Amino acid sequence: MEQRKTIIGIDVSKKTLDVFIKTIEVHIQISNDSEGFKKLLALLKVNKLKPEDCLFVLEFTGGYEYRLVQFCQAKMFSYVRISGLALKRSMGMVRGKSDKIDAKRIAEYGDEKQSKLAAETGSLANIVRLKRLLSQREDFVADRKAYDHRYKELQYMMDLPDSDSILKRFKKTVADFQKLIEKTEDEIVKLIKANDAFQLNFELLTSIKGIGQINAWTMIAYTENFTSFQNGRQFGAYIGVVPYDFTSGTSIKAKSRTSKMANQQIKALLQMAARAAVLHNKELNLYYERRIALGKHHMAVMNEIKFKLVNIMFAVVKKQKPYVDKYKIAA
Repeated sequence: MEQRKTIIGIDVSKKTLDVFIKTIEVHIQISNDSEGFKKLLALLKVNKLKPEDCLFVLEFTGGYEYRLVQFCQAKMFSYVRISGLALKRSMGMVRGKSDKIDAKRIAEYGDEKQSKLAAETGSLANIVRLKRLLSQREDFVADRKAYDHRYKELQYMMDLPDSDSILKRFKKTVADFQKLIEKTEDEIVKLIKANDAFQLNFELLTSIKGIGQINAWTMIAYTENFTSFQNGRQFGAYIGVVPYDFTSGTSIKAKSRTSKMANQQIKALLQMAARAAVLHNKELNLYYERRIALGKHHMAVMNEIKFKLVNIMFAVVKKQKPYVDKYKIAA
């Protein structure tokens, strides 16, 4: 029988880490930086806890935990990140909340689920870079839209000629942001092509009708190239496209609904993919029409389409084979 690990639960925030070591029932708060990590190493050394005997369990925040992950990789500590939704569901109804309490609850979750938790591997440097580039691109797109709106509004309201200096500056700003968007996208393309695993999965994802390069880049970034989620359902829950039943006995029978504790940014991005899929993917188009014919609401069906797309993306990556359009083959 494999020896159980010493579970170290960590509640992560931007500036601090609350650490709870399950076996010795010790809590410590440290800074989320190299100085804090030195204190943590010292604590483990005092208690004679070796790297190979420890498993760090922390919440997946999408950013604040990266320094800690890099520390774990450098010092050969095993670690696993858990979604906030999984942690919340495992705890049920709880009383009281603080970073210290959360760290202890994370450690207890890790101890209970230890046999089912698989330690993570691989470097996150390229993933972090990809996320930053995607975030920057999104900011540039939002700024371009804002200035383009001001330009058109001013032109309409004031009836100014194109030669007006104010309009010229707005127009130039819009053009400048467009150039920044293109430069950022060029850098993303280079990053993807420089990594064989990224490039292969990018090609597989874009073989799916409805999935363009922006959605493919985003999926690679937020699934950490399909290593941080075991299947499409897990990722679907993370972005809020998996409906859950809300029933209790015979008196409470609410409609199934998705979680609000989800990454709404990715969900919104998939909305465009779902629209394109309904128009150009025969299989999903027929599914959409069948559901609408049954009286389902348009937005509910579109949510189902998003979930189907997520499952298809995970399937092609798992099989490492491009999407096959069975209707095209039949024709």
